[in-house]
Amino acid sequence: MSGQTVAVAARHGGDPFIRAVHAVSTLCGWVAAGLLVASLLITCQMIFVRAVLGQSTIWQTETVIFLVIAAVCLGLPYVQLVRGHVNVDLLPLMLKGRNRMIWAVLLKLVTIAVIALMAWYSFDVLHQAWSRNWKSPSVWAPRIWPVWAAVTVGFTLMLLQLLADFLALLRGIDQPFSLETR
Repeated sequence: MSGQTVAVAARHGGDPFIRAVHAVSTLCGWVAAGLLVASLLITCQMIFVRAVLGQSTIWQTETVIFLVIAAVCLGLPYVQLVRGHVNVDLLPLMLKGRNRMIWAVLLKLVTIAVIALMAWYSFDVLHQAWSRNWKSPSVWAPRIWPVWAAVTVGFTLMLLQLLADFLALLRGIDQPFSLETR
């Protein structure tokens, strides 16, 4: 393998759809970061209430769990945008030209199908949680549809980011596997 290859963040190439999806994915990254900071602050408050004040906590643990789930799911499109997912680049690095492109298209289509299924089924669970008024079995007993809403929105926006990446790949705006030779 000649040359050094580096994965780069997704490009929009001036395409308004791709640029809009990138903006939404970036916003999701900021929201996810904010949710993680909020969960950290609530965890600190919970520790203070338990350790210093000697009181019990009711809502903090579940709130932190819900916030982290929302942060992870809403952060999916941003991580896809910046190519932050774990990759095994051995085969893409070995393939050249047309074969690399075919492999990239195939993997992108499979990924789109899997994420579309995740979005669809998370919407189904969201609908059930909403219509059946599901609540957590804890003492606090919050409704759980907001968590499923975050899961559904996260996977749906991840799907949108993948579609934008696929469009950029097909139009030649982005390279297969976002690999550039230096």
